[in-house]
Amino acid sequence: MLHRSLPFAAYMLLILIQDVVTPYIPEAIAAIWLTPIMYVLKITATIAVLIYCRRYYDELRMEKIEAVNVVYAVVIGIIIFVLWINMDWKFATMGTPAIYDPHKLSPNWFYAFVAIRMFGASVIVPIFEEIFWRSFILRYIIHSDFTTVKIGAFTWASFIVSSLLFGAEHYFWLAGIIAGVLYNLLLYKTKHINYCILAHGITNGVLGIYVLMTAGWRFW
Repeated sequence: MLHRSLPFAAYMLLILIQDVVTPYIPEAIAAIWLTPIMYVLKITATIAVLIYCRRYYDELRMEKIEAVNVVYAVVIGIIIFVLWINMDWKFATMGTPAIYDPHKLSPNWFYAFVAIRMFGASVIVPIFEEIFWRSFILRYIIHSDFTTVKIGAFTWASFIVSSLLFGAEHYFWLAGIIAGVLYNLLLYKTKHINYCILAHGITNGVLGIYVLMTAGWRFW
């Protein structure tokens, strides 16, 4: 349980730390540098924990890649992206979005931050979130000794509760719930976490490109 929770916990802890320290940092500095510095720390810490715990992630091993499952993952990833940018209704949001425009940075720092942000969102976040949500939480709801539960095992309780919790993690909570539902369905179909990681990565990667093209920073 601990090894599948630690990367997620490390990332969320640094989000909490950022919220706590923000009022104590001069506004002129925080407005420009706090978000990129904390994001680098979040991704670095999460990568370190993932590497440390990697030997426990047996569910990530694959004997072969099924082309049809790759297609399913790509389609699901794109569908979720389209839904995400079109479900930004006010009633479907929770809290206040942390909007940050990286154009506040100098050009060199801008490109460096965007590269790290894209890498983090499309590679690292999908890995640790899918390990946490689809490998751990989904199975833990079925049985506390979750390693005895097969990847992709279905119960209505685990399906509904995990989808709701996944949505609650996001500012766009309704879009998050739908995303949780679709990633879960993909797992039930493919029976492998890696296809969910791929779909999640495509969603976040395409969303990142969309944000950069439209300056829709509220989605980032």
